[in-house]
Amino acid sequence: MSRVIYSMMVSLDGFVARPNGDLDWADVDEELHTFANQQERETGTILYGRRLYELMASYWPTAESNPSTPAVEVEYARIWRDKPKIVFSKTLEQVAWNATLMRDVVVDEITKLTSQPGNDLQLGGPDLAASFMRLGLIDEYRPIVHPVVLGRGIPFWPPSDTTLRLRLVETRTFASGVVYLRYQRADGGQKNRQ
Repeated sequence: MSRVIYSMMVSLDGFVARPNGDLDWADVDEELHTFANQQERETGTILYGRRLYELMASYWPTAESNPSTPAVEVEYARIWRDKPKIVFSKTLEQVAWNATLMRDVVVDEITKLTSQPGNDLQLGGPDLAASFMRLGLIDEYRPIVHPVVLGRGIPFWPPSDTTLRLRLVETRTFASGVVYLRYQRADGGQKNRQ
């Protein structure tokens, strides 16, 4: 079975963006971008909430047309454009760039996706992740922690009354001080959906 993986850049105090959605605090150097490219390359399908999809679609489809775009970003743009995407939104009328629109997170539909051959599903967007978490659909959590404290913002972890027990299975520290953390659900995750 494929896994559902929730991964985003996050501040040390747990925010994925400033309160207004600004990402100016994230320092993505060439080493980190190369790592992100590899992660994206290994992903089968990307799952987005509306806001993150719109943010990504506003830049990556045309990034390589700018001659000043660094090579590592051009590579990411090509990977992103070709990668299948599912966008969960009740308000969007259409999506582009190899994307499919879904209105709701339905457990049976996600189970069908994870049972198909192919690579893992990468989940992006904290609101969408909150829905997946409530339904017990996330198998791995992969925060990419930046050495910056924002004080407030949009949280990576949604408020919850449920305790989520995780098992650390991998770490990586980058020269910039960014730390990649890979956690699996301690209860096994996928087997609970079968």
